[in-house]
Amino acid sequence: MSIVICDMSMSLDGYVTGPNDSRENPFGDGAGSLHDWLFTDPTAEEKAFLQEALDTCGAVVMGRRSFDKNEGDGGWGDGGPAGDTPVFVVTHNAPTKTYPPVYRFVTDGVRSAIEQAKEAAGDKSVGLHGATVMQQGLPLGLVDEIHVHVVPLLIGGGTRLFDTLPSAIRLERIGAIPTPAATHLRFRVVG
Repeated sequence: MSIVICDMSMSLDGYVTGPNDSRENPFGDGAGSLHDWLFTDPTAEEKAFLQEALDTCGAVVMGRRSFDKNEGDGGWGDGGPAGDTPVFVVTHNAPTKTYPPVYRFVTDGVRSAIEQAKEAAGDKSVGLHGATVMQQGLPLGLVDEIHVHVVPLLIGGGTRLFDTLPSAIRLERIGAIPTPAATHLRFRVVG
């Protein structure tokens, strides 16, 4: 059975993007280094963590804003964030433009998108990309694990990962790996 994992890089003050994020500035002002741990001399532990995430991901769910900022030329090219892995984009309005078949647009909510992604993923995991999708799925009981890569950076504004949760949600820590570039934390959602 597939599990749903939110896997995000985050500043110490809780931001996954800085202010003024856009297609031209996808991480926002001051947040360009949030993902340096992936690309700038990653440790053996970080390489293994990334490889595991790629190997076990069978589908991705993301919001329309994340999609619009990163698809196509200048972004992920013809694939999604995990290459040919199916991507379910939660949106109010399906686009009229044609996109590569890796993308499927879901107009009936995050629950439907996650259910479709779980079916497509089979025994592999479903990755949630974007704060809004996680903020909608977590209170509905649709998120099984949260992986947060806390980067030693204070951004001071932008999009917070845990900004709009309606109530307390209990977590169980299942992993913690400190590296020079980030502290990699894994939690299981328990209630």
